[in-house]
Amino acid sequence: MNPLHYGLTPKMKPVSPKRSAFVAALDIGTSKIACLIAKLTPHAPQEVLRRRTHSVEVIGFSHTGARGMKAGNVVDLVEAEEAVRHAVDLAERSARRQIEAVILSVSAGRLASELFAAEVDVSGATVSDSDIARVLAAGSRRSLRQGRVVLHSLPIGFALDDARGVRDPRGMLARRFGVDMHIVTADGAAVRNLMLTVERSHLAVEAMAASPYAAGLAVLADDEADHGSAVVDMGAGTTTMAVFSSGRFIHADGFALGGFHVTMDLARGLSTSIYDAERIKTLYGSVLAGGLDERDMITVPTVGVDERDPPQFVSRASLTRIIKPRVEEILEMVRDRLANSPFAAEPRSRVVLTGGASQLTGLPELAARILGRPVRIGRPLGVSGLPEDAKGAAFAVAAGLLVYPQAAHLEHFEPRKTRHLMTGTGGYIARVGRWLRESF
Repeated sequence: MNPLHYGLTPKMKPVSPKRSAFVAALDIGTSKIACLIAKLTPHAPQEVLRRRTHSVEVIGFSHTGARGMKAGNVVDLVEAEEAVRHAVDLAERSARRQIEAVILSVSAGRLASELFAAEVDVSGATVSDSDIARVLAAGSRRSLRQGRVVLHSLPIGFALDDARGVRDPRGMLARRFGVDMHIVTADGAAVRNLMLTVERSHLAVEAMAASPYAAGLAVLADDEADHGSAVVDMGAGTTTMAVFSSGRFIHADGFALGGFHVTMDLARGLSTSIYDAERIKTLYGSVLAGGLDERDMITVPTVGVDERDPPQFVSRASLTRIIKPRVEEILEMVRDRLANSPFAAEPRSRVVLTGGASQLTGLPELAARILGRPVRIGRPLGVSGLPEDAKGAAFAVAAGLLVYPQAAHLEHFEPRKTRHLMTGTGGYIARVGRWLRESF
């Protein structure tokens, strides 16, 4: 039975640290679809990106326009399916191999975080792996809500009787054993329709990951994840956030406002088509005014005007006056959401911007002023084989989905029989043990 019937999204077996594997990532956004196929190869522990057990080499790549999507939601199933089929076909041709399953990103569905605590009686004198498995299952089941599905279920700490903050409880004495869990949920309808779009393309969904979490896996250096950072993925139809602290993903949020709203503002303000507004934004868009911007003129095609009429000209300064208010609105919403998250307790932590809408000229400077934090643009780290046009912030989510199998062991999921693309690493109890060894 489909795991969504239980309020849980599909979860994959973690990739074995001793085996190579192939993985496919599918990032279905409002304006673009990216499909990447990669080979994961085990490597020895390294100083940089030390949490990664495998190198990631992209062997297949495609990037196409999205159709049938709005704010990350499927609004036309037929068009969305055709676009996904086209993107996957191009990636398979590039890789010269077929894929059966993908790891899928989720940016829609009002991403939200909750913290849950669960307790169980210790079955023996000391805490065993089976006790850990029972308390994780109890915490995960408590998170289920009507109309919502669980994207991520991440243990962040244990408690023995009245002692909290225990890192590795195995073998310790206790009567009651508890866990604190970070649960990320999304609207069930949005997630189901994304899955349906992929499955109608004759592909299985191997796992689903929140877009900002995937972006963080791709762009954050170890020190940034350890000391505290917020990744803000600015897409065309959504802006989503993930907060990391002590190397863990501890908070998610998002709202349906993004770069496409800037494009619409330009189209209305300049009386031009959406296509031309997007082109102008990409080529000339900025949120910082320069000294010569009033004199620097740009040709703007107009809609519904006789072709014999002279073209319209606007200054760069006029573009900035249209673009900047909308971008400020988005950044102010990000500031307010982060202020109500655990990130507020980390006053010196930085913000890393990803997504296609983060590429506007001057955006890091404006974001630093509004957010009151150091800000940088995030690009995929430690992923080889990416084409030049995919090495930027717009492909951070897709690249992060390729890294995700190396972090899959951090998550709790109910053991069940599913079809897997990756090579497994043993039973559920073994995965719990690996999580304890590597997470704390």
